[in-house]
Amino acid sequence: MIKTVIRIKNDMVLVFDENGEEMPRYQGYYKEVKDKILADVQPGSVFNHWFGYSLKPLVVGLECW
Repeated sequence: MIKTVIRIKNDMVLVFDENGEEMPRYQGYYKEVKDKILADVQPGSVFNHWFGYSLKPLVVGLECW
């Protein structure tokens, strides 16, 4: 199950399951993986932007991810 999705400033996407393990099939450039992620996302999944130099990503709603 997709638990955490992080979009970083170079438009790459990192995806992790509920155990914190990476999910490589969903990772890549935003435009290439967005539809795949949205098709498999579950309620409770957390979407983030990590565009700057902060220590933690910013949680965002699915509509602006």
